[in-house]
Amino acid sequence: MIIIAGRPGHGKSTLALDIMRSCSIKHEMASIIFSLEMSKSEIVMRLLSAEARVKLADMRSGRLSDQDWTKIARRMAEISSAPLYIDDSPNLTMTEIRAKARRLKQKTDLRMVVVDYLQLMTSGKRVESRQAEVGEFSRSLKLLAKELDVPVIALSQLNRGPEQRVDKTPQLSDLRESGNLEQDCDLAILINRPDANDRDHPRAGGAYLHLAKNRHGQTRTCTVAATLHMSSFRDLAREY
Repeated sequence: MIIIAGRPGHGKSTLALDIMRSCSIKHEMASIIFSLEMSKSEIVMRLLSAEARVKLADMRSGRLSDQDWTKIARRMAEISSAPLYIDDSPNLTMTEIRAKARRLKQKTDLRMVVVDYLQLMTSGKRVESRQAEVGEFSRSLKLLAKELDVPVIALSQLNRGPEQRVDKTPQLSDLRESGNLEQDCDLAILINRPDANDRDHPRAGGAYLHLAKNRHGQTRTCTVAATLHMSSFRDLAREY
């Protein structure tokens, strides 16, 4: 199980969709996202923005040039034919997610599951605490990953801890309503965009992806270009 965590607006969904694009569009392997935050149309728009390299704001407003339309048309068929599944059903429960993932695994060679995001889920049951409820979600996703033998990527919010420290680097302890996330996950990627709190930061336009936990290897930090206006993160070497 993989956790991608960050503060609101730092690019959790964008990073998850980057991984899905690589899996399903580039390598033609089946993946599914259970989205409790964005609608299917919003996700498709972001996929098109990233693949066609067209500004998301222009797509939303309809202010597109002929060149933009041409780039979008070229990518539309490729995205439509990719084995990338989107489920934006409202009020999804963990039981429904597990059942739908199992059915898709039977129909296709499902290779990845994404849940966006944990704090929006509810069990519909009376629970001891919200932390205990999120902990139950975490254990269920861990079991699902093992049962289906696929990576399960769960998105999670960080609390305000990084904003209140001199060192803004996020830590695993900043996972909001974390339950057992820190213990259950095999990998944890924490997103830090310095310019989110300081527009004049010398690394403005960049982001740090902190591999804060790696059960099977070393931890490290990668620096990438945060091209969120085109719904993606990019390799710095390709951007500059």
